[in-house]
Amino acid sequence: MSLGSLPSLLLVPPLNFLVAAVGGAIYRRRRAGRIFLAIGLAGLLLMSLPVVSGSLLRLTELGLGATPPLGGPSPGAIVILSGDLQPARLGGKIAWRVGPLTLEREQAGAALARSTKLPVLVTGGKIHPWTPTLASRMAESMAQDFGVPVRWQEAASLDTWENARDSAAMLRPAGITRVYVVTQAWHMRRALVAFRRAGLEPVAAPVLLDDVPQFHAFAFLPSVHAWEEGYFALHELIGLAWYEIRR
Repeated sequence: MSLGSLPSLLLVPPLNFLVAAVGGAIYRRRRAGRIFLAIGLAGLLLMSLPVVSGSLLRLTELGLGATPPLGGPSPGAIVILSGDLQPARLGGKIAWRVGPLTLEREQAGAALARSTKLPVLVTGGKIHPWTPTLASRMAESMAQDFGVPVRWQEAASLDTWENARDSAAMLRPAGITRVYVVTQAWHMRRALVAFRRAGLEPVAAPVLLDDVPQFHAFAFLPSVHAWEEGYFALHELIGLAWYEIRR
């Protein structure tokens, strides 16, 4: 399930709290409606606090190092995971390009590629039937924006599990089993589980580790950005639980 899919959005806060609040408001004359309204509003307020969303985000990053570890067998490739795609109007037509999450991963992956001289694999299929594949847009961006060529494009996968499975299938013929995995730190633990299950030896190369939440006045003021961070964090924690089940 991708970050932007409707089932994912409905399952993970804050949208599910909004649905509960709206539903509760509609049926507020009933006791159950008032309960849902209260739960929805309280949940929206709680998830809007940076101290809450920041703490959840850090929870997903426990045990990760800020840089790829040294020592051990050298990885044979760098795998950069896709994240998002966005439209941009150029003249009279729509051109699709990588979104900010994917661009951050490309930046970190390009820096790693330049320092290690390892070949790069980008992975990601179509978000919607009418959009280009993420892998194709990533390969284009890597070459144009960072001057780093892409050797492999895995363009069929729809989620992290499939990213790992299909990347492994591409790399095995080249005899590559140990790889750097590049993604956001909050996404890394779930990605590592998926790549291990696919038969690869992943080495974490996170974009950045998020700062420890600061307990100051602004951390307790509602923020739209906190909703986004909380969504990412809970999406990953729910995803990790699901991966444990599907093992």
